[in-house]
Amino acid sequence: MTATETAARSDWLRQFVPAAAGAPCVVVFPHAGGSAGFFVRLAQELSPAVRVLAVQYPGRLDRRGEPAVEDLRELARRIAEVVAEERPAAPLAFFGHSMGALVAFEAALLGERGLGVAPDLLFVSGGRAPALTRVDPAVLRDDRSLVEEVVRLGATSPRVLEDQDLRELVLPALRGDYRALRAYVPAPGARVGCPIVALAGDRDPLAAVAEVERWRDNTSGAFRLRTFPGDHFYLTPRSRDVAETVWLALTGRD
Repeated sequence: MTATETAARSDWLRQFVPAAAGAPCVVVFPHAGGSAGFFVRLAQELSPAVRVLAVQYPGRLDRRGEPAVEDLRELARRIAEVVAEERPAAPLAFFGHSMGALVAFEAALLGERGLGVAPDLLFVSGGRAPALTRVDPAVLRDDRSLVEEVVRLGATSPRVLEDQDLRELVLPALRGDYRALRAYVPAPGARVGCPIVALAGDRDPLAAVAEVERWRDNTSGAFRLRTFPGDHFYLTPRSRDVAETVWLALTGRD
């Protein structure tokens, strides 16, 4: 563990809203280029019944002085260690969106191997199953290609990325995340023991419903698929529905 990693431990997890004592905990993992704040609305919908801890990856916002971690397993390891130190209450779930689904999956695998804390439930949202993960190399060709990909997915307004200063803030972390995605190779046959709940937007241009459904191959436990109207970022307008799905699964009512 480097001095930089140790100093930054308190920056990894953010809690935006209060939770009741002893509430179940969900650790949420953002998409490529995303920050912890992406999950504020979901946290509000679940508060105070569920404690939501949002991961802040290095390289963005208040952590922009740190380099992005360009290895998904290394990123998962660091997060798994921090979550283990936090010792959240059971039941514990991981929820990852897009790239975050892969990071959450790898962190769950590490937890089950005793290198972190194992979740009781894994939510994977808007992401292809590990075996189907791929990144078109053209996306990383230059800044313009990367911006076009982000706009295509609806991650931000084209006007935002027209601003040179904003691009310089956003693109380094985004590029690092896409490099990590491109380099990611899942371990053959890797499966978590906990149940997986997969969530998908029915018009997602990045992860088709059938590709999200393939996550069933990555658990030896139960598997459920939930489909919502919308694109890659369906969970923004559907935060209440997503929160209900999370709550029902956490409490065993689904």
